[in-house]
Amino acid sequence: MARKVLKGIRVGVLATDGFEQVELTIPVKALRKRGAQVDIVSLHKGKIRGINLMWPGKKVPVDETVDNVRPRDFDALLIPGGFQNPDSLRQSEEALDFVREIDRLGRPIATLCHGPWVLVSAGLASGRRLSSWPGIKDDIRNAGAEWRDESGVLDGRWFTSRGPQDMRHFIKGMVSLFAEHAPRNHLVQERSHWGRWAIAAVLGLIAWRPVREALAR
Repeated sequence: MARKVLKGIRVGVLATDGFEQVELTIPVKALRKRGAQVDIVSLHKGKIRGINLMWPGKKVPVDETVDNVRPRDFDALLIPGGFQNPDSLRQSEEALDFVREIDRLGRPIATLCHGPWVLVSAGLASGRRLSSWPGIKDDIRNAGAEWRDESGVLDGRWFTSRGPQDMRHFIKGMVSLFAEHAPRNHLVQERSHWGRWAIAAVLGLIAWRPVREALAR
């Protein structure tokens, strides 16, 4: 049984129709198995359909839309690949702004296959070291990044892999990255929520004290 090393971490999975099936389902299963809360963030409500290479895959339900979430509410980001999925995401300014803010906040990001396209279009790739599907290596180099033909590349708070063939390395690198750098932000929010409730309760008791004393006279 996997240790709950990601307990308290909320991971956003940025994906839309055309995601590579195994690049979403397998990492999501691994994240949840290790205790993370995982939410699918997409361009539209309802469900999104995956692909298996060139053939239609299964649908998965969308938890949030990118225009209705705050990046600060997520502790880490996963961007699956597939050809159509990242190509659609990088044409959405809302999706790109979401990714930019995630990176600005210092949240860890894991992506593979064609997923790094989104980082390139967000203007974040320059000066970074990235792996990806070999077919987009020129796009990565043209964006000012160093492309590496490796199963997993760690660069700061980014972890990238070439594709499904690297899944074992990708899962290991992603989990390690998130465990080390994700702030477990929503646990802090829960504690602050209860802290505010406790303060309000105390203040309420103080406010009611003169009334109780007057009634007792």
